[in-house]
Amino acid sequence: MIRRIFSVTMVATLLLAAGVVSRAVALDADRAAVIDELRTLVQSEQSAQMRTDRLTGLIEITEGEIADRAAVLDVRGAFVTELAGLQTALTSAEGKVDTAAHRAAVQSAQQAVLAERKDPAVVVAATATVHALIDKVGQDVSVWEAAQYAAPGGPAWSSSGPDGYARVRAALDTVGGAGVGLYESASCAGGSAAACANSNGYIKYRADIAQWSSERLNWAMAHELAHIYQFRVWGALTSSDTYRSMFGGDPEFLANCMAVVRGYPGSVGCDSDQQAWASGIWVGAVR
Repeated sequence: MIRRIFSVTMVATLLLAAGVVSRAVALDADRAAVIDELRTLVQSEQSAQMRTDRLTGLIEITEGEIADRAAVLDVRGAFVTELAGLQTALTSAEGKVDTAAHRAAVQSAQQAVLAERKDPAVVVAATATVHALIDKVGQDVSVWEAAQYAAPGGPAWSSSGPDGYARVRAALDTVGGAGVGLYESASCAGGSAAACANSNGYIKYRADIAQWSSERLNWAMAHELAHIYQFRVWGALTSSDTYRSMFGGDPEFLANCMAVVRGYPGSVGCDSDQQAWASGIWVGAVR
C-alpha cells in the first residue's frame, strides 16, 4: 500500500515537473518571439529614420540648388539685354571695322552663361564683358568714321586742278566710295603707282589718272576702295587659310576680284569661286 502511494506521488511529481518545464520552454519561446519582434521594430524604425534623414538631406540640397538657380536667372535678364545691344553695335560696324575678335569673345561669354547653374557672379562678369565689347565696337567705329575725313595734310588737289579732282572724286563716288577721303599725291609707291589706299581710310591718286577713260578710272577707284574694305578686316583676312589658298595671300589680286564683283573688271580675271569669296569682304565677312 505504501509503495502504491509512493508511486502515485512520484508520478504526480514527475507530471508536475514536466508541466513546469513545458511552461518554461513556452515562456522562453514567447520571450524569444517578443525579442525578435522588438528587434524588427527597432530595425524598421532605424530604416525609417535613415530614409527620413536621406529625404531631409535631399530636400535641403534641392532647395539650395533651386535658390542658386533662381539667383542665376535673376541676373540673366541683364545679360540678354546687353547681348541685344551688342548685336546692334555689331550690325552698325559691318563693313567698317573687323569684329571677328569681338564675336569670338561674346560667344565665349554666352557659353559661360549657358553652362552656369549656381554662381550668379559668373553671369554678372559675362554681362560686364559684353558691355565692354559694346563700348569697344563703338570706339572702333568712331575711329573709322573719323578716318574717313582725315586728310593727309595739304590741299585735296594740286596739279590735277579742281576739274581733275572732281572727275576722280566722281569716279570714286560712282563705285561706292562716297564719303571716303580722296587726295592728290605723287607719293604712291614713290610715284610709280597711279593710286593707293591708306589704312587710315583715304585714297591718294596721281594727277595724270584724271585724264584716264571713265572705264579705266572707275576700275582704279573700285580697286583702291577694295583695299579700304580689306583694311577693315585685315586681321581676319591675313589669318584666313582660304585667302591664302584662293588668292595666294595677295591683296592686289583680291582687290581686282572685289572690283569685278562691283562690276568693274580689270586686266586680271577671277573665277566664280574667287568672286563669291571676294564679295564677302565688301560686307565685312571673311569666310
